[in-house]
Amino acid sequence: MIDKNKIRESIREKIMKDGIASIAVAVAKGDEILLEEGFGWANREKMIPSNPNIMYSLASISKPITATALMILKERGLIDLDRPVNDYLDDAKLTAWIGKAEDATVRMIANHTSGLAVHCHFFYEDENYPKPSMDETIRRYGNIVSIPGERYQYCNLGYGILDYIISRLSGKSYADFMREEVFLPLDMTRSSINIDKGLRKYQAIRYGTDKKIVPFYDFDHPGGSAVFSSVHDLVRFGMFHLKAHLPNQRAILSDESIDEMQVGTADMGNGNRYGIGWATCQNSYGYRVSWHNGLMGGVNTTLMLVPDEKIVVTVLANSNTNQHEIICREILSAMLPKYAENLAIAEAKKKSNTDQTAMEFIPTSELIGEWNGEIVTYKEHIPITFWFKESGDVVVKIGDQLKTLLNDVVFRDGYLFGRMIGDIKTEDANRHPYHLHITMKLRDKVLNGSITAITHPKDRFGNALSHWIEIIKK
Repeated sequence: MIDKNKIRESIREKIMKDGIASIAVAVAKGDEILLEEGFGWANREKMIPSNPNIMYSLASISKPITATALMILKERGLIDLDRPVNDYLDDAKLTAWIGKAEDATVRMIANHTSGLAVHCHFFYEDENYPKPSMDETIRRYGNIVSIPGERYQYCNLGYGILDYIISRLSGKSYADFMREEVFLPLDMTRSSINIDKGLRKYQAIRYGTDKKIVPFYDFDHPGGSAVFSSVHDLVRFGMFHLKAHLPNQRAILSDESIDEMQVGTADMGNGNRYGIGWATCQNSYGYRVSWHNGLMGGVNTTLMLVPDEKIVVTVLANSNTNQHEIICREILSAMLPKYAENLAIAEAKKKSNTDQTAMEFIPTSELIGEWNGEIVTYKEHIPITFWFKESGDVVVKIGDQLKTLLNDVVFRDGYLFGRMIGDIKTEDANRHPYHLHITMKLRDKVLNGSITAITHPKDRFGNALSHWIEIIKK
């Protein structure tokens, strides 16, 4: 089925070439686990080698795991995925700057179409910056900036809201519910929310791009990012979602719920769709797949399901690298000849397409001119003006700050994208240097959407904090 020695050799070469701390991999087909192995150092300083039971930070693979808990509540009649998400929140509710908040359903939160903007917010243990309560996070960032159901916009905060709802409805902490209702029934004994002190010795330390240890960090979206697990556990989680239940696993979900999670209800583009916690594709190199990847500081992960072939592949790394995806494709190519053929064709086409010329921004008459409006943060309303020039330059002035140019401008399918220098004057954003990124939709003579403070790239993974912006043509 697979040449284990060839896979091992390939992984070891990649670890040496890229200076990756460690990689763990597991492969299953049907009800048989074909490979579980760790390579490299889970902890370089203590010289602890990786192994199949070492717990890795999963990043966004947390989402299908949290979604599994959500579906448990649905089956128990505690939540209706098609009711407004605000029905399940406390005093702090989502605020609709466009559309109606009551149109943003739990299902839309789960498939990233609720209208929430891009969001990630990290709290490093050496920074002494306290994480706010979930209610306060919702007050600051629970902004609906596009009409619910209008577009797919990946949002970690949505899954933070889901873990909050899971806790509220179950009467347990999110961590306790996941342990008691998901991890233990699926025999995932090396899985937890964040990492309990008793499990620290089993943790793969996260290493940054500078090869140094990344200080431990938390987030305001644990349901989207906070799960730790081993490949031993994660491959079994994947098998459960292919209905290949092992004897020591309890059927915590019906087959109907498992199927529902993998129905792509939101268009991600490029033939991909998003369901309830799973990304899906009907034709990935010739096969139907469901998957999720993860990326954070010192973390790159992938979990791939090929339902019709009953195959699960998971690859976890405690360094930032793209080798996890390459390894996954190599394993699938070894197991599925048609996959290998189609992948080779796609790679050849990619190499032959050498035109990387950036499209020049040429403003249309509907954009040219002066636009005035405001940014709304949790602190204040800030006036902002855009001048769209016939030359293609876009000049921006925020409040009393100096004028600046909007860079990397793209106007596509009615949406304006760009990046600029500026200050939105919030404590959260100003913890680190950042640029402001805009995503606005043209609605007649109005442009509105999100303005996001995205931390400059560096050794630590940064924040993306979004607020409402609207400008009107003069």
